[in-house]
Amino acid sequence: MRRALKKVLGEEKYDFFFDKFLEYFFTEKDAEFFASLGLNCIRVPFNYRHFEDDMNPGVYNERGFQWLDRIINILGSHGIYTILDLHAAPGGQNIDWHCDTGVHRALFWEHIEFQNRAIALWEELARRYKGNTWVAGYNPLNEPTDEEHYRVLAWYERAEKAIHAVDPDHILFWDGNTWAADFSRFKDALPGSCYAIHDYSNFGFPDGDPYKGTPEQKAKLERGFQRKIEFHQRVGSHIWNGEFGPVYASPSDGPDWEKINEDRYRLLKDQLALYDLNKVSWSIWLYKDIGFQGMVYAGPDTAYIQRLKPFLEKKKRLAADEWGADTKVVKNIFDPLQEWLIEEVPGIKKRYPPMWTVTHHVGRVLRNILLSEELYPEYAEYFRDLSFEQLDELAASFKFENCKQREGLNVVLREHAKLH
Repeated sequence: MRRALKKVLGEEKYDFFFDKFLEYFFTEKDAEFFASLGLNCIRVPFNYRHFEDDMNPGVYNERGFQWLDRIINILGSHGIYTILDLHAAPGGQNIDWHCDTGVHRALFWEHIEFQNRAIALWEELARRYKGNTWVAGYNPLNEPTDEEHYRVLAWYERAEKAIHAVDPDHILFWDGNTWAADFSRFKDALPGSCYAIHDYSNFGFPDGDPYKGTPEQKAKLERGFQRKIEFHQRVGSHIWNGEFGPVYASPSDGPDWEKINEDRYRLLKDQLALYDLNKVSWSIWLYKDIGFQGMVYAGPDTAYIQRLKPFLEKKKRLAADEWGADTKVVKNIFDPLQEWLIEEVPGIKKRYPPMWTVTHHVGRVLRNILLSEELYPEYAEYFRDLSFEQLDELAASFKFENCKQREGLNVVLREHAKLH
């Protein structure tokens, strides 16, 4: 997507737009609002591409560190701690879209060069942030998916030694394998470490059943949670839930959108009640977006949403996004293909990861990759011939003062923040 934008905008306007986007996306007003909810820690995800280029690995871009310094300082001035999260590592540490690789394989685990580069980047980050008391710790790798299970453990051991050799004081937050949900192969806790679960529920997504808080549904929530923390209980590790949260409906989803969101808030409350009972610290996913899941989001009347509205509607109609897509809209197209695959290669049903169905695998390759690659140029065309002033207005759509607050979500978070 960035390459398509650079081709349309040219380098000067491209750099201007993304600098403004990062500047406006999180400001003093955002930190002030976050702190007003009683929340005192935020997980800051970042992509390795902010710091190094694949064509010049190991040579770090100072601008990336400046952006990270900026947000740490803003948060610290409002009494908010930061957990640094390497969300996208070289080669891609998982098979999903948020690794920013454009492929459906986690090449990080197949090439030692990628693993070494990630450790080297963390050594550099540790050099810069050791002694910074507003950095609560480092989350070295978001949601790994290592099909062999042992490579992730070996990398964790290497990374712990390397990072703590530079910075022995900061806590390391290690995600479980398979999207921070599977600790079944983990043995002992590493020194100076905490282990992170991610606790999403299918009830919180369009393809899941409505959540009414029935005894059966509550029991299912608790079983999933307890399975994830068995390792923590065995080794006596603290538990951090680094990601959780439902997605939300909007008026474009039909007349029942408010009812759907009531169910999602009910789910959120019951999840947080579980965390309170088990004294689990947590970080909601996510703070800001374009109106799907965030605590705040770019308002519907902002320049970005208005200009991109036809594209966003098309993307939704095609179920191009993996995250929270309503795949029912394309079911008639993909079901025959999935049935054919199951008939011809039935082993596909056992393909890693175990929680993914054939529907997930087909959607990942055909919609999230192939289809989405063809949508990049369409997205970029919405930026063609825009002036610097117009680009600034688009980026300013994400300023706090131009955003809407998801009050139903924030009320729930405020109530449970009081208990920690």
